[in-house]
Amino acid sequence: MIPLITAIWQTESWQRQMQQMIRDPEQLFSRLGLDIADRPDLAAALAQFPLRVTEAFIAKMQTGDWNDPLLLQVLPQAQEMTPQAGFIDDPLAELDANPVPGLIHKYHGRVLLITSPACAIHCRYCFRRNFPYGDNNPSQRDWQQALDYIAAHPEINEVILSGGDPLAANDDYLHKLISRIADIPHVGTLRLHTRLPLVLPARVTPELISTLCNNRLHTVMVIHCNHANEIDGATSTALSTLQKAGITLLNQSVLLKGINDNADILITLSRRLFDVGVMPYYLHVLDKVRGASHFDVSEHHAKTLMREVLAGLPGYLVPRLVREDPHASSKRPLALL
Repeated sequence: MIPLITAIWQTESWQRQMQQMIRDPEQLFSRLGLDIADRPDLAAALAQFPLRVTEAFIAKMQTGDWNDPLLLQVLPQAQEMTPQAGFIDDPLAELDANPVPGLIHKYHGRVLLITSPACAIHCRYCFRRNFPYGDNNPSQRDWQQALDYIAAHPEINEVILSGGDPLAANDDYLHKLISRIADIPHVGTLRLHTRLPLVLPARVTPELISTLCNNRLHTVMVIHCNHANEIDGATSTALSTLQKAGITLLNQSVLLKGINDNADILITLSRRLFDVGVMPYYLHVLDKVRGASHFDVSEHHAKTLMREVLAGLPGYLVPRLVREDPHASSKRPLALL
């Protein structure tokens, strides 16, 4: 009998998997049976925004397929280096809403904390791919300025942990930060925006559940899944664990050319999310960040797709199609009629 071979991402700790993430495109292509000689255009794009992807995410990709929808999310492209009008470093003007290091306050009643500059995956369309994390990465000692800001604004009911990815921080760090947030009486909701249950499901540990749940705050987790192929057995187990712990699970996607700009793909994604206990929340049109123009889908096409999605799903499974504009008071729903 041939012995079963267990993949490294199924046995190693999440911290070890973070350390061993793939940074070399030649390693990535070797895993997928692709020839790096076919893609001489990668070097310049890699210099501007490096490759980062976990073994767990690579395991969900189709070998031998340059157009795999998961591969395309992390694949450097020559088009990233071609300037395009309207595509800029800070498309959401976050630096104009950055009153103290590590804190972004754009919308009434909620603020966002840059909890960690690290990610387990570098999405090539990321609107923070050019964000100055060096100026917005407070240590545990330096969080007081952001916490004082929150305490001084009683209208703030919700604190959002983002990044990078907040779950790239260790449990001790998260516990200390969340405890200090929970000490602010007018904050009632903790929200986390993360990709790790999808790209590093081993991150969902009993220790993480304890960290997120052993406080008085209502905890919401917004995952970021763009395609149903991102949800495998390990991710389903991780999400089920979070849901059973009482954490509200929502999903936001980005509409990406060549990846999910198809009504059937979007319908399948919503159904798959519901199967694993996650409610579709937002479908974003692309934020116009420099280097991501090849992913752009026009608003006209986005609205056409969403009309098809509306016809194919019950209303509770239809995400809201939105765009985020700089200096706006909220995300803007895009009317379909």
